[in-house]
Amino acid sequence: MAEIIQERIEDRLPELEQLERIGLFSHAEIKAIIKKASDLEYKIQRRTLFKEDFINYVQYEINLLELIQRRRTRIGYSFKKDEIENSIVHRVQGVFQRASAKWKDDVQLWLSYVVFCKKWATKTQLSKVFSAMLAIHSNKPALWIMAAKWEMEDRLSSESARQLFLRALRFHPECAKLYKEYFRMELMHAEKLRKEKEEFEKASMDVEHPDYSEEILKGELARIVYKNSVSIIKGAEFHVSLLSVAQLFDFAKDLQKEIYDDLQTLHTDDPLTWDYVARRELEIESQTGEEQPTTKQAKAVEVGRKEERCCAVYEEAVKTLPTEAMWKCYITFCLERFTKKSNSGFLRGKRLERTMTSFRKAHELKLLSECQYKQLIVSLLCHKFLREALEVAVAGTELFRDSGTMWQLKLRVLIESKSPDIAMLFEEAFVHLKPQVCLPLWISWAEWSEGAKSQEDTEAVFKKALLAVIGADSVTLKNKYLDWAYRSGGYRKARAVFKSLQESRPFSVDFFRKMIQFEKEQESCNIANIREYYERALREFGSTDSDIWMDYMKEELTHPLGRPENCGRIYWRAMKMLQGESAEAFVAKHAMHQTGHL
Repeated sequence: MAEIIQERIEDRLPELEQLERIGLFSHAEIKAIIKKASDLEYKIQRRTLFKEDFINYVQYEINLLELIQRRRTRIGYSFKKDEIENSIVHRVQGVFQRASAKWKDDVQLWLSYVVFCKKWATKTQLSKVFSAMLAIHSNKPALWIMAAKWEMEDRLSSESARQLFLRALRFHPECAKLYKEYFRMELMHAEKLRKEKEEFEKASMDVEHPDYSEEILKGELARIVYKNSVSIIKGAEFHVSLLSVAQLFDFAKDLQKEIYDDLQTLHTDDPLTWDYVARRELEIESQTGEEQPTTKQAKAVEVGRKEERCCAVYEEAVKTLPTEAMWKCYITFCLERFTKKSNSGFLRGKRLERTMTSFRKAHELKLLSECQYKQLIVSLLCHKFLREALEVAVAGTELFRDSGTMWQLKLRVLIESKSPDIAMLFEEAFVHLKPQVCLPLWISWAEWSEGAKSQEDTEAVFKKALLAVIGADSVTLKNKYLDWAYRSGGYRKARAVFKSLQESRPFSVDFFRKMIQFEKEQESCNIANIREYYERALREFGSTDSDIWMDYMKEELTHPLGRPENCGRIYWRAMKMLQGESAEAFVAKHAMHQTGHL
């Protein structure tokens, strides 16, 4: 192995001598490069090979290449590239070849090889890398697409890209993404030929070329791909994706029309078709003979007309295809237009009217999902249409009586409307909802009551909530209750609430930490109370939470009335109670603070 490494280092000497001779590196730097290269060579020549060693080797060589590039720029010397950079590039390619041969399945390694070749190697070399990669990873359509795009966009070889797509489709005959990219490539090819022909015509050159036939220039090859693909891959979604690609090319108007007509013929039973056809009305300009709107008002009226035409298509769609999916498309469109900003009061009014009309029809047919009721309520609330929001919320809670979120939204509307029936509605919600989904409603009720009702009323809400909410959910409620008590009645009230709850498990660590913090904020901070809170917390969490023990010890050290001599006793209690990783964490933290700064 030593002979091989020595031989490879000797192979590097000509390029290193050139680097020193032309003044890009000093003699000391060359010696450092030789030492580093020897270490890297040893690692990739030993019997047991590791992928990381190959990656490190490649990264070092890339860093060296970039450094050489920067120094060339600095001194303005661009000669001897063949002897220096090309030699390094060939060496890196050799390392990549060895690594990719050993770890064939590592796609990321292959992609790193591709990225390197794109920056440093020739196009011919990169073509070979793609071929080797695809021979092993022929089951990955994304790699075929990457290779074909490179052939088309970087090598400007439409024929090579076409051959790659055709080979890929033999492996993946039902891959929609492959067909879509192949279709795009053929349209790009036609566009390129059209531009070439235009340039020849401008130069008054009469060039006979078989690819300049009228059919090919109009995108006939793309049309063949389209026809083949839609015969294999069914569904409006794929059809629309091809149409969206075709619309990027102005010369393909006939093809766009054909795809659009086929979409309407083949997929009338798909909501996506109707949705696409309806939304297309927004893009259709006014008739050629008509005068284009100039004033803001006229433009708003024109937008309103387009939206009316869209809704007319949707109205026909929901009659032809009265499904939840079709109504979802319609309502989604209305909501999008409704939430779109506009300075025109006329347009805003029309959009609100259309949204509510479509909603009422869909609600009567019970063809809207819970999610859409929520979206509509939130949108109406954002725009302060409280009456309409309440109408939707009432309808939503009638239809989805067991949805906590729907009741919450209804209550939010009533709160914003300053309704007198809010408390009654909270009670009604709890009748219909399962206890496990009620926590957010209890919190909302308490928060509303704090701002609108008396302290006694709010406390009554918290007490009722604690009787209704049990288990883990009650932890959040207790924390909220304690926070409210401190805000509304100060420390004395918070301590009273704490005492009333101190046997009402479960708790969170935060519940006790809050009381400790409240005590510290008092002018006459009582160390006895702080110890009481720590002891209560340790009773609940002393076997799992090492931080409480550490904070307890810190309190004894730093509080003016603390007893530092208690720290030893606390430490040994902690060691007895803490288990497993918690005990290890505690020992580690304690060791870090043995200097006396807990």
